[in-house]
Amino acid sequence: MKRIFFLLIAALSTQFLMAQEYKANQFQQLDNLLRSPNAFRTASGKPGYKYWQQKADYKMSIELDDNKQTLKGYQTITYTNNSPDELVYLWVQLDQNIQEKTSYRNQSAPSGIREKQSLNSYNWFFGNYEYDGGFKIEEVSDKNKQALAYIINNTMLRIDLPQALKPGESYEFNIKWWYNINNREFVGGRSGYEHFAEDNNNLYTIAQFYPRMALYSDFQGWQNKQFTGIGEFTLSFGDYDVQITVPSDFILGSTGVLQNANEVLTAEQINRLEKAKTSTKPLMIVDQKEAEKKEKTKATTSKTWHFKAQNVRDFAFAGSRKFIWDAMGVKSGANDVLAMSFYPKEGNPLWEKYSTMAIAHTLKVYSHFTFDYPYPVAISVHTDRMGMEYPMISFNGGRPEKDGTYSENTKYGMIGVIIHEVGHNYFPMIVNSDERQWTWMDEGLNTFLQGLAEREWDRNWPEWVGNPRNIVEYMRTDPNKIAPVMSMSETIINRSANAYQKPATALNILRETIMGRELFDFAFKQYAKTWMFKHPTPDDFFRIMEDASAIDLDWFWRGWFFTTNHVDIDIDKVISYQVNSQNPSKEKAFQKQLQEKDPNYIAYERDLNRKMVVDENPEMKDFYNSYNPYSVSPMETSQYNKLMATLSASEKEIFNSTLYQTEVSFKNIGGLVMPLIVELTYKDNSTELVRIPAEIWMKNNYETKRVFSSKMEVIKVKLDPYQETADTDMSNNSFPQEIPQSRFEIYKQQYPQRPNPMQQQGR
Repeated sequence: MKRIFFLLIAALSTQFLMAQEYKANQFQQLDNLLRSPNAFRTASGKPGYKYWQQKADYKMSIELDDNKQTLKGYQTITYTNNSPDELVYLWVQLDQNIQEKTSYRNQSAPSGIREKQSLNSYNWFFGNYEYDGGFKIEEVSDKNKQALAYIINNTMLRIDLPQALKPGESYEFNIKWWYNINNREFVGGRSGYEHFAEDNNNLYTIAQFYPRMALYSDFQGWQNKQFTGIGEFTLSFGDYDVQITVPSDFILGSTGVLQNANEVLTAEQINRLEKAKTSTKPLMIVDQKEAEKKEKTKATTSKTWHFKAQNVRDFAFAGSRKFIWDAMGVKSGANDVLAMSFYPKEGNPLWEKYSTMAIAHTLKVYSHFTFDYPYPVAISVHTDRMGMEYPMISFNGGRPEKDGTYSENTKYGMIGVIIHEVGHNYFPMIVNSDERQWTWMDEGLNTFLQGLAEREWDRNWPEWVGNPRNIVEYMRTDPNKIAPVMSMSETIINRSANAYQKPATALNILRETIMGRELFDFAFKQYAKTWMFKHPTPDDFFRIMEDASAIDLDWFWRGWFFTTNHVDIDIDKVISYQVNSQNPSKEKAFQKQLQEKDPNYIAYERDLNRKMVVDENPEMKDFYNSYNPYSVSPMETSQYNKLMATLSASEKEIFNSTLYQTEVSFKNIGGLVMPLIVELTYKDNSTELVRIPAEIWMKNNYETKRVFSSKMEVIKVKLDPYQETADTDMSNNSFPQEIPQSRFEIYKQQYPQRPNPMQQQGR
């Protein structure tokens, strides 16, 4: 009992310290929240002189059965231990095991009954589907085909090594497996197939399809948190040699470079592909007419496509006889890249017009802000409902209506998702952060760059991501219903807002409002280049952004990433001052002006027509009844002249100054300190924008003041006029307060008709 008591006290103490941390001065340094620098990761945010990372190379033979919708494979993994540690076991990811009916994902997912639910969800809830998902592992063996001891724990497989794998050594082993491919209409997933009933064909987007080595790193050891479908993954880099056997009329798009074009493509297709490499517009490799012809027949033979990829962290592919295929060349620095799109006729006319051009645009914008795209291909594949990314290949939604028409949302949504998923090649496929731990490090950074690319695509892009005004609704949500950005992926509430929109917004604010474009762009590029093909953590990102810019951003990281505070800064009070000239004529005229503006008490106004005692008895009046307090006496004039005689010319200018001093008081209601962007409107309706760094809150995070000097009277003060800080309440950002303008709608009341059972029964 005593031990439980002490554990409880310890837990409460930890919670108290965290609460105090969030209440602490926002400018306190983040050192106590970040890992201590060491030989592996430096205080500058760069890899240390002892930095290391593991390597995993794959050789695979894959076979896709289009009749049974199964995938089977035999793979050899060569795992190189570059760490300073001896490893007595290896962890391998089995992502497809989330499709098992008894999976950890299904057991742990909250569920409830809705008054209305789809037939698909009903069947899934009650386990009525016959689909049997998950890996069927048939062999785990060493290079001599001798069986290895292993255990499967949900989505993780542990291989117990016969002897410890020492630093610098490599280990080769084999896994033989197969599984049933899921139909995404009935069983969701990042991978699977779509069935087209009209022509009885399938389109496969195959990913997370093979047992993959989990990451072993200096900052956490094995990353073997269970996969539940939400937190994605982090993997070691390696080289891939993959042979994929499919029906002979299939077209494949894949990670890597095709090695045997002469065996799987026609001479005409090879010729078209060669021309596309130097084309600045997409060229057809397989056009729609050719694809439609293949839809009508099904090959009974098969072909094996051979791909190789170097220095990638994963591998994925897509295949169908329905594929239309276009391509064009893109220059990224000195690198020649082939941008390609694969899509069925159901994607046209949208895909033929926009997909490959969107890929090319993405590579241009992202490379400008990070590094030249290093891979030889970049692919966009059309799917029915989702966007998902893998090295060199992505699966993207966006389908027009059957008549070929589409809405503006469909068009921009499709281009936006292609930019986003192709952009993931940079984060996290190359800058390889841990998605299972910190979703924002890939999604947030990528969404930020997506917004830049969207704005460069079309100045009138309807709703580019990362716009500060769009995160306001989320930021002012009840803090108990949201989580800090620095949360483990599985615990995030509102994943889209938390991991995508909020960090993207934060980076936009850093770039446009706090750091400025020049400093931000330099620091961001340093981070990207430094961590290419490596495994960064949030600490590395935070540190390198400061190290490369000479701006202390700990207050910003603390507020935006470690708390659920929001921005709500209030203009509490505004007072206008001028220098007291000491000139009795001027000052008494000023006092009279103030008195005339000051309204009389209502009782005084109502008694104006009543006779008072001194009215009825004039003898009661004396000097003060006729005294004008605003008249200037000879003595006051004499004193003023004496004062002026003692002053120099420059001192006299101060007393005769017509400058206005406007003191504005601000209150921080939301908790997040931010720069103050203040727009002053003068008496002649001219305006001035003043930008004040966030450090104005350094001594007091909750209230501060600022004095503005001007030659003209200030008649209005407005805070954050361009809505660039995500302030959640603009009603307190103006002095005097603005009255919002809106509309309400008038309609004629129509009463719903009550059910008439007699009428319904036809009686």
